[in-house]
Parts: sequence; structure tokens; C-alpha cells
Amino acid sequence: MKKKPIIIGIESSCDETAVSIIRNRDVLSNIIIHQNIHKKYGGVVPELASRLHDINIVKTVNQAINLAKISKKEISAVSFTLGPGLIGSLLVGASFAKSFSMGLDIPLITVNHVQAHILAHFINNSNINNCSPKFPFLGLVISGGHTQIVKVNDFFQMKILGSTLDDSIGDTFDKLARILGFHYPGGPIIEFFSKNGNCKKFVFSKPLINGLNFSFSGFKSHVLQFIKNKLHNNPSFIKENLSDICASIQRTMAEIILEKVQKATLKTNIFRIALAGGVSANHDIRQVFISFAKENKKWEIFIPKKEYTTDNGAMIAITGLLKYEKNLFDSINVSPYSKFKNF
Repeated sequence: MKKKPIIIGIESSCDETAVSIIRNRDVLSNIIIHQNIHKKYGGVVPELASRLHDINIVKTVNQAINLAKISKKEISAVSFTLGPGLIGSLLVGASFAKSFSMGLDIPLITVNHVQAHILAHFINNSNINNCSPKFPFLGLVISGGHTQIVKVNDFFQMKILGSTLDDSIGDTFDKLARILGFHYPGGPIIEFFSKNGNCKKFVFSKPLINGLNFSFSGFKSHVLQFIKNKLHNNPSFIKENLSDICASIQRTMAEIILEKVQKATLKTNIFRIALAGGVSANHDIRQVFISFAKENKKWEIFIPKKEYTTDNGAMIAITGLLKYEKNLFDSINVSPYSKFKNF
């Protein structure tokens, strides 16, 4: 009987050193080391991130292998993030993966980071409803670096229908958090304070962008000006209204992306929507989509469990496994890329 392939996935596109091992779409291990040092700088410092990846990667790989209770010789292929991301961080992961591939004489598989976020839905039991979407479906990738609506016809047949014209939704959360006096990363802090807030207390304008593209710069400027005006009249405005401000910001952003996805469903006649990326962990965004789907019976919503929303090695490993099954291997001469390329 043929053994099921075992794939190791290495993710190092930003500030998480993440390694996972998958067999037969089951996660055997999923280790993530967070670089918390960036908090004091107000954002990720690229050179520091790459240095910490260099320090952490061997340790993380060994932890993943030990937790999976396998030997290195059992690994069928090594997959890793080729891009997009911070080039220095990507180079660390790529260099290690190439060495690992040559040392064990196993295939090398490159992975597109955004594509991997979407394909995380095909890890066994990765969704809150424990089932994967059928093709075709719409992938909504919302993270610190990306905001995209993607039509997914098959594992490796994807087309971008809409993308952000400026800031990503995650970056917008972080920038608005700084206005409120929060440290990086700001999104989870806004979510925390919004729990006890009135999401209808303050009304913020939504950007009027034709088609399926997003824009958050105007929204961000509007919130900034709103805060400045309120502080001018009342220096304690933020302190006195913090929960309501956070809840109103969060709900407006959730409605912005929901309205775009609504347009995408009508344009494509596809009503299966799979959320992906770090911001899909946001409770309010999840609830807005779940509530809309309950009211609109055509809609099917797929939401990943929180451990598969942030950057993680499991999403790289599952993409590697799906490519392995199709013999989609790569040359040792591949080079990482920082900017997004087509799938």
C-alpha cells in the first residue's frame, strides 16, 4: 500500500516564523513563533524580522518534526513561501527550504502566500463548520498586507476580481489604532475595546469606489479628521468614548467589505464565500458575514478556525501537498518576490 505523502511547510513572509507538517490533509504539527519585539517600533522592522527568522527557523523546524512524531527521512517534499512579503524574511525561508530539499533529496515546492491563505480551507477540519467549500467559490483575503476578492475555480485556477487601491484592511486597522493611542498590532486591540461599544454611535463615511476594488485611505482620513475635531472641543473625547469609537470603526469596515462581496456574488452568480487571512479572525467581521448569510439563504459562508487565519505553516503545507499530488515541483534556482504576482 502506497504511503501518504508528508509535506513540511515553511512560512517566513513577514514576522512569524511558522512551520507545519501535514499528512493526508491532516495537520501533524503547526508551530508559530511570533516576533513580539516589533511592538515597540510601531510596526514590523524588515531587517530585524529577517534576523529573527534566521535565529528561529532551525529551532522551529525541529519542534515541528518532533511534535509530528516523524523522522526527517519520512518527509516527501518541502514547501515554502516564495512571495509576496518582506524580501529579507522570504530569503531566509527560501534558503533553508532549498538546503533542506538538497540535503534530503526531496522535491521543492514554492507557494504563493495569498493563494495559501485561501487553500487553508482544504486542511481537514480547518473551518468552523468542518467542511471545505466546493468549486467555484469566492475567496475574501483580508490581512495586514492584502485585501482581495478572488474567484476560485479550482485549487490552482484563481482570478482576482477586486483588490485594494491603497491600504489593506489590516494596515488600516493598525493605523487607526495608532490614532487612538494603541501599540502595534492595533487590530486586535480595537476588537477588544469594541466588545462593550455601540457600533452605531458614530457614523463614518464609506468610500465610493466603482467595481469590486477597495480603498481605505479616504475612510482613514475621515476618521482621523473626526477624532481631531472632537478632541479640539473635548480633550477627553477618546477616553470617554473609546469602546464606541472602536465598535463604530470596526462595524463600518466590516460593512465595506461585505458590500463589495455582495456585488461580487451578483456579478459572478457565486454565493459560496470563504474568508481568509489574519483579519478574518475578527469576531465582528465574522458575525456580520454569518448574520447576512442567515438572512440570505443562497449564501454559504466558510470561516477558518483562528489558528489558520494568521500567517501559518499549515496553509503552506496544504498548498504544497495539493501541488505534490499534481507533480508541480520547482527548481532550486527560484527567487523570492516581494510584490504580489498573479496566481
